[in-house]
Amino acid sequence: MPKLMKKRSKKSGLPPGTLVHIGEKKAEAPKIAIMDYDEAHFQEREAKSIEECFLFKEKPTVTWINVDGLQVEILEKLGEYYGLHPLVLEDILNTDQRPKMEDYEEYLYIVLKALSYNDKSNEIETEQISLILGSNFVFSFQEREGDTFNPIRDRIRNNKGRIRKMGADYLAYTLLDSVIDNYFIILEGLGEQIEILEEKLVTQPTPETLRIIHYLKREMIFLRKAVWPFREVIGNLERGESSLIKEFTRVYLRDVYDHTIQTIDTIETYRDMVSGMLDIYLSSVSNRLNSVMKVLTIIATIFMPLTFVAGIYGMNFKFMPELEWRWGYPLVWLIMAGTGISMLIYFRKKKWL
Repeated sequence: MPKLMKKRSKKSGLPPGTLVHIGEKKAEAPKIAIMDYDEAHFQEREAKSIEECFLFKEKPTVTWINVDGLQVEILEKLGEYYGLHPLVLEDILNTDQRPKMEDYEEYLYIVLKALSYNDKSNEIETEQISLILGSNFVFSFQEREGDTFNPIRDRIRNNKGRIRKMGADYLAYTLLDSVIDNYFIILEGLGEQIEILEEKLVTQPTPETLRIIHYLKREMIFLRKAVWPFREVIGNLERGESSLIKEFTRVYLRDVYDHTIQTIDTIETYRDMVSGMLDIYLSSVSNRLNSVMKVLTIIATIFMPLTFVAGIYGMNFKFMPELEWRWGYPLVWLIMAGTGISMLIYFRKKKWL
């Protein structure tokens, strides 16, 4: 599956709202996890069917339903029972969505990109996470099992912090904050790679260095595409007029917005550094080539007069006065050595060596 653009040809010609999964299937079977809580009570269960989630609709407590793995049948049933718009369900299945936020009055639909580092392929991977925020519930849809939300689950289980004292909007904020905090972990790893690459670039650049530069440049484009629209999403949540987000939570969303700006600034800085590295690499290679050519040119220049002298005395003429002279051979050697040494001294004074 392409990293920057996923194929949408399966949607060609179909009417709006048609549920078709676009992207790579990353989970064999969907896994549905339910957390229902308030300050005094907590319940957690793994649902075997989506119908088990319907029991929590009318409860006054906060319900968090997390679905790992996208399946059309589950989304159809959940959307029908909770009154979700068909276009929302369609966007959840389309894993190539741009991060965005849409207000449907009774609920908010949020799309964001979670990032992770694959140690086997040494690449940054992305996963689309879709959130639906209602008055007393939060739905989260992920492409695969295993995510950055485990610390939030532990906080809810152990009743740490204020999360169980707050509403569904605060839960949605913690999910968004968890995703943006994970961006910093990815950027720290990239920053270390860039520092190591800078040292290699200055000391001894190789074709492998150029390959790493192109890899980092591609990763920066990929990160910018995933993170840049996230600023707009948080800005709309913070400044929006939805009654689902309380004023108390907007203060925390402002903090997430600041983190998003820091992330974007870091990405832009890294992009400039990587672009500069490519110029430095080309300059280094060019300078090394110029140094080699300078040495070869100096050697050729020194041997040019010597070759001229040797060429003269290599001619087979009968009448050459020096041929009969006893000291002719040593004299020619003396002239050739003196010429070479004189040229070396001259090049040294000109600082060409």
